[in-house]
Amino acid sequence: MKLFCITFLLTLVFITAKLQGAMAIDPETNFNQLVDQYFDEYFKHNPTAATAAGFHQRDAELEDYSQTEVRAQVAMLKGFAAKFEKIRAKSLGPETASDRELVISNINAALFDLEHVRSWEKNPDRYNSGVANSAYTIMSRSFAPADERLRSLISRERQMPKVFEAARANLKNPPRIFTEVALEQVPGTISFFKNDAPAAFTEVKNEKLLAEFKTANQEVIDALSQYEEFLKKDLLARSTGDFRLGAENFRKKLLYEEMVDIPLDRLLQIGYENLHANQEWFKQTAAKRDPRRTPQQILDDLTKDHPTPDKLLESVRNVLGGIRQFIIDHKIITIPSPVLPTIQDTPSFERALTTASMDTPGPFETKAKEAYYNITPVEPEWTKEHIEEHLSSFNYGTLVSTSIHEAYPGHYVQFLWVQQAPSKVRKLLGCGSNAEGWAHYTEQMMLDEGYGQGDLKLRLGQLQDALLRNARYIVGIQMHTGQMTYEQAIEFFVKEGYQSRAIAEVESKRGTSDPTYLIYTLGKLSILKLREDYRKLRGDKFTLQEFHDGFMKQGFPPIKLIRRAMLGSDSPIL
Repeated sequence: MKLFCITFLLTLVFITAKLQGAMAIDPETNFNQLVDQYFDEYFKHNPTAATAAGFHQRDAELEDYSQTEVRAQVAMLKGFAAKFEKIRAKSLGPETASDRELVISNINAALFDLEHVRSWEKNPDRYNSGVANSAYTIMSRSFAPADERLRSLISRERQMPKVFEAARANLKNPPRIFTEVALEQVPGTISFFKNDAPAAFTEVKNEKLLAEFKTANQEVIDALSQYEEFLKKDLLARSTGDFRLGAENFRKKLLYEEMVDIPLDRLLQIGYENLHANQEWFKQTAAKRDPRRTPQQILDDLTKDHPTPDKLLESVRNVLGGIRQFIIDHKIITIPSPVLPTIQDTPSFERALTTASMDTPGPFETKAKEAYYNITPVEPEWTKEHIEEHLSSFNYGTLVSTSIHEAYPGHYVQFLWVQQAPSKVRKLLGCGSNAEGWAHYTEQMMLDEGYGQGDLKLRLGQLQDALLRNARYIVGIQMHTGQMTYEQAIEFFVKEGYQSRAIAEVESKRGTSDPTYLIYTLGKLSILKLREDYRKLRGDKFTLQEFHDGFMKQGFPPIKLIRRAMLGSDSPIL
C-alpha cells in the first residue's frame, strides 16, 4: 500500500508538471501570437491597409472616420501597448526583442497622431484622399477577378458618403493651407472616380454589377462635389488654425516614428552642415563643367535640358534598364526579381504634392505583383511657365537620380526584399528614415560607384536632389518650431535648395502637413555612418554588396535597430 501511494504521488507530480509545461507558453510564441492578434485587430480598423498589405479578407470594408471610431482605436492601441509591455524584452531573442520595441514604438506613434497631432480634426485632405486610396487599392492590382474586385469596390463606395459626414463633424479650425491643399486635391479625386475607376473595370460584362457600380460611383462623385462646396463656402473661411507642431511634439513624433532622440538643435546643426557641404560640392562640380559661368547659370542650363511632356514616361523607361544592369555588373546589391516596375502617370488624386513615387505590392500579396513607378504629368490647364517649372524637375540629370531613388536600387528593390523579411513585424512595420533614407542614399552611392562614368550633368542632378532634401530637413524643423514662416520656407527652397519656385511652393505646402520630411537626409547620413562603421568591423572582408544585402535583410525598421543587428551595439546613429 505504501509503495502504491508513492508511485501514485510520483505519477501525479509527473502529470502535473507535464500539464504545467504544456500550459506555459514560450515567450517567443507568446509574442508572435500577440503580434497576430494585434494585426488582426488593427486591420479591422484599417481595412484599406489590409488590402494594401496583401490581406484581402476585408476588401469590402471601409474605414470608419467617426469620432466614436477614433476613441475605439485609442482604446485598442492602449490595450495592446500594455500587453506588449508585459512581455519582458530579456525573455526574447535579440531579433524578437527588437520586433517588440518596433511594435511598441509604432503603437505610440499611432496614439500620438490620434491624441495629440489630431490630423483627423485638422486635415480635410485626409478624407477625400483617404476614400480615393481605398478605391485605388482595389483597382490597381489584379489580385482577384475583375468582377470580384468590382463587388468589393461597390461595397466600399456605398460607405464613402458617410466619410464626408464624419469630416463635417470632425474638422475643427484646420490651418488654412490644409484646406487649400484639400481644395487642390478634390478636383483630381472627382476626376479619378469619374474616369479612372470606370476605366479599371472595362473587362466586366455583368450588366447588373455595372449598373450597381454606376449608382455607387455617382454617389461618391456627388458626395465629393458637396464636400468641395463645404470646403469652399464653409470651412475655408474658418480655417485659422496653426499647422505648426511645436518643438516638443516634433521631438516626440521623431522619437516614436523613427526612434531618433537626438536634440533638435543638434539635428538642425547636422542639417546645415550637410547643406553647406552639398552647396560647396555643387559649386566645385559646376566649375568643372564651365569655370566661366556661375553655379546658378549652370543650374539654369541643367534644368532646361528635359523631355517634352509627351516624352516624359518614355525618357524614364529609357534609363531604367541601364541602371539595373549596372547594379548587376558591379555587384551593388542582389535584386530579388527580374520584373521591372510599370511606369505610369501618377494617379490624379495624388498629384498635388508629388512629382514621382513608387507604388509597390504589399509584402503578403501572393497574386498581384504589379509595382508602379508614378510620374506626375503636365496638366492641360497649366500655363507655359508652370509647365516649364514642372518639367525642370525632370531634367536629364535629376531624372536619373529620381529613377535610382524610386526604382533601382531604391524603393522598388527594397520592397522586393521586404517580402523576405524575417518576421511579420518586419514585413509590415518600418519607418521613413530607413525607406526614404535608403532611396536617397542610393542616389549618391550609385554615382560614387561609377554609374554615368563621371558625367558632371548626373552629379549636378544628384546634388540638386540632395539640396532639395537638405532644404526639407531644415524647413521641417524650423517651420514647425516657429523659426521660419511658410513664405520664408519657399524662399529657402529657392535660394538654399536650388529649386524652382513652383517646386518650392509644392515642397513648402508638403512641409506644413509632413513636418518630419527631414527623414531623407537623416536616413541617408545614418546609412553612410553605418556603412563606415560596418566597414571597420568587417575589415578586409567588407564588400558593398554584402553590406547592402545585410541591410535589406532587416526589413525597413529604424536605423537604430539595424545598427544593433549588424554591429551588435546601440551606438549613436549619427
